[in-house]
Amino acid sequence: MLSQVGMSGKCGVGKLTAPTTCTLAHLHYNSPMPENDVILNGRYQLLERVGSGGMARVFKAQDKALGRIVAVKMLHDSLTSDAGFLERFQREAHAAANLSHPNIVTVHDIGQDNNHYYIVMEYVAGQTLKQLIRQYNQDGRSMPISRALDLTIQICAGIGYAHRADLVHCDVKPHNVLITRDDRVKVADFGIARAISEASLDQQASQVWGTPQYFSPEQAAGEPAAPASDVYAIGIILFELLTGQLPFTADTPTAMALKHLQETPPPISQINPAVPLQLENIIQKVLSKEPAGRYRTAGQLGRILSAYRQRSLADTGPVYAAQSPPQGKTKPVSEQKTAVYQRPPSQKSPPNGPQREETAVLPLPPQTIHIPAHQSQITANTDWTAVTLGITALIALLGLIPLWYMVFRAWSG
Repeated sequence: MLSQVGMSGKCGVGKLTAPTTCTLAHLHYNSPMPENDVILNGRYQLLERVGSGGMARVFKAQDKALGRIVAVKMLHDSLTSDAGFLERFQREAHAAANLSHPNIVTVHDIGQDNNHYYIVMEYVAGQTLKQLIRQYNQDGRSMPISRALDLTIQICAGIGYAHRADLVHCDVKPHNVLITRDDRVKVADFGIARAISEASLDQQASQVWGTPQYFSPEQAAGEPAAPASDVYAIGIILFELLTGQLPFTADTPTAMALKHLQETPPPISQINPAVPLQLENIIQKVLSKEPAGRYRTAGQLGRILSAYRQRSLADTGPVYAAQSPPQGKTKPVSEQKTAVYQRPPSQKSPPNGPQREETAVLPLPPQTIHIPAHQSQITANTDWTAVTLGITALIALLGLIPLWYMVFRAWSG
């Protein structure tokens, strides 16, 4: 199937004044633009809608200038009415357009047609990571550890590249991660997520924007997102890949935020006993309440997971071979609720004990070194040769003593 490109279900964005929970059914937009056969700025012909959320509608389109299929994400009017947001959006979208990485959805163009603002991106044929998780859940299976690690390492590669460019995603979740038919990861929605997140910080401090199931404790507390916030969200995703469920569940965004702030995630091995202890320890570190307790960037986490996978093949299995997703119909993905909620006025992230920056080093397992017999013989021969040469040198030195004595007698006489 052809997947949505980074869909997000946002509620209360734009003015960001509604501290309530809402779903896509409550969102109403009054855009007069038709959805098919429209040509934006004489170049991008909209072919069909492939997704919709509270933030934008996504269309499959044809770039008439270059003759290629692209995805066009068109912002809803509720966002474009805010001049401050549009300024942030254009700044962040231009920064995202400079990202060139195989694990990031490429931004081709940013444009405006009358009052309609849009982003043109590469069109990714495949499915979202959330759809893949639901496929495993429907089949009653857990994702193989090797595949979960491979997908997570690719997510880390893409987001880590953005971190090195001083960009934070702010809304990392399975709905924004696309999986191609050959199991390549593409992270979407750079730019829009951060622009909306920055807009929320300009509003009252008690209002928080984000996806409650995946945002970090500091985001739940109303603080700005940092690279470590994306790392926390990746940890939630890895937890979900390995167990098929989220570490926290709650009925309201506020209750979910309090769990991120206060509760310890359940040990992953209690849900999936096949997860090795060392991998569980890595995930526990990633889900630390304090940012300083996590890995600093997604790139660092990716290196840790790569090193662990290479050293623990017996526990995780061989590197997962890319496969095409199973054929057949897939149920459409309902968007993960994203909400603006009222943060309790005095909630602080609880202390997590003394924090210290830890060197990211994994212990090597004990190894037995086997030396071939012929190599041992070579080593032995080399040792005897050295002994023989030493003895010869000593004899030659002793043989010079009579000569020195005779020279001394001749000189003194």
